[in-house]
Formats: sequence, structure tokens, C-alpha cells
Amino acid sequence: MLLSCSNGEKADGYGNFEATEITVSSEANGKLEFFNLEEGQVLEKGLLVGLVDTLQLYLNKQQLLASKETVASKSGGVSSQVSVLKQQLQTAKTEQQRVQNMFAENAATQRQLDQANGQVNVLKKQILNVETQNSPILNELKSVDAKIAQLNDQIAKGKITNPIAGTVLTKFAEPGEIVSFGRPLYKIANMAEMTLRIYISETQLSNIKIGQEVTVKIDSGDEMKDYNGIISWISASAEFTPKIIQTKEERVNLVYAVKVKVKNDGSLKIGMPAEMWISE
Repeated sequence: MLLSCSNGEKADGYGNFEATEITVSSEANGKLEFFNLEEGQVLEKGLLVGLVDTLQLYLNKQQLLASKETVASKSGGVSSQVSVLKQQLQTAKTEQQRVQNMFAENAATQRQLDQANGQVNVLKKQILNVETQNSPILNELKSVDAKIAQLNDQIAKGKITNPIAGTVLTKFAEPGEIVSFGRPLYKIANMAEMTLRIYISETQLSNIKIGQEVTVKIDSGDEMKDYNGIISWISASAEFTPKIIQTKEERVNLVYAVKVKVKNDGSLKIGMPAEMWISE
């Protein structure tokens, strides 16, 4: 582990740098048409880096769109019938009102009034019957729309979009390979800000708090290079010191894990050891 050479004093904590790594996996099945990235490459968030073949999905979608047009034409025919019947109903209601006025003035017979009322009732039933025939057609349209939306979602998932701004750590696939749902494609991490995970003893807990500024040091030739760090997390429970830390005797001590955020100037790497110094 690192040993400080600052006046022979000992650092307040030792640990290693880490970053939040994300493994991007395929959300579709098929041939990887293109996959435009390399290890070490810096990618922006939202960048299209690859595409899984979606031709069959596209053809299925076109078939459904054609079916939708056919079903919609049936519904259009029913709607036209309803429109004609409603116009006839409006005319029948006008005639009904005219006969009712005449009947009130003894200028029309009861039979004429009954005929006018009967015509209105017949047209109302016909409209209801035709509209009932249209319900299954409308349900079929909804079903087709749902299937089209499902295909649109599957086609969209064929596009491999980078989820975060960061550096590509590992590439697991190459263009032309057949990939399946859930297969890892690449691993990426945001290296602009690193996290130093260190371990301190219980006696040091009173000297630190979340948001506190500390000094982080790494080896730089024969000297130490300093960085400004901010404590972002302190474990609420103690644990045994990890085996990678210090001597065998010190590894059996109970310690508390602490995370320190550090801006990366390009020199910090995942796994690199470092020291934390608490400013006086």
C-alpha cells in the first residue's frame, strides 16, 4: 500500500479508486448489423452505437398496417350506413312532429300518428343494430394497433443507444455476430469523477462527515500528487478490513468504509491505490 512521505506522517485512510460501471446488453435478438465503438473510446450519452437487425419486425409491421387498412374500411362502411340512417331518422322526426301538430288540431288521424311514431322507432333500432355490428370491428382495430405498438417497441430496442457519457472499458461483441436478449455488448463507466473507497477506524469517525473536503494523494514518480476530494458516503456499520488493505494484523480490525468523490484529470484509473488525508 501507499506510504506517505510527508514529514513521516501517516495518511488517515487507504483505498482504491472505483467508478460506476454499466454493462450495456442487447434488448433484441438477431444479427448485429453494426457496432461502432472501441475500448477506451469516450462516448456521449444518447449516441447510437449499434443496431440489431430488425427487418423481419419491419415486415411484420407492414403486414399489420395493411390489415389495419382492411379492417378500417369495414368500419368505414358501417359508419356510412349509420350516417345514412341518422339522416333518415332526422327526416322521420320532422315528419313525426308535423303529424303530431296536425293531430292536435284534428287534421290527422291516430293511424297517421302511429305510423310516424313507428317509423322513428324502426330507424332508431336499425341505427342501434348497425352500431352494434361496428363494435367487434373497432375492437379488432384496437388489437391491431396494440400489435403495431409492440412491434414499434421491439424495433426501437434494436437500436443500441449509449446510456451514459463515459469511457468504454470492455467490448464483448463484434459486428456480424448473432446476439440475443440480455447478452452483454460492452461495459462503460463515467471516468470524469472517480470514487475512492477507503477504510477508517472507529476513532477517526468523529473527524469526518459527509460533504467534508479532504486531500487525496496518489503516487507520481518519486513524489505524491494531490487532488481535492469530497466525502460522499460513510458506512453506517463496521466490517472487517478487506484483505487487500495493509498487514495481516490490521486486516482483522473493524473499520468503516468511506467514499470520496474526486474529479479526474485523466490520471486516475479504476483500481489505482490512493491515500486520504483529513485537512486540519
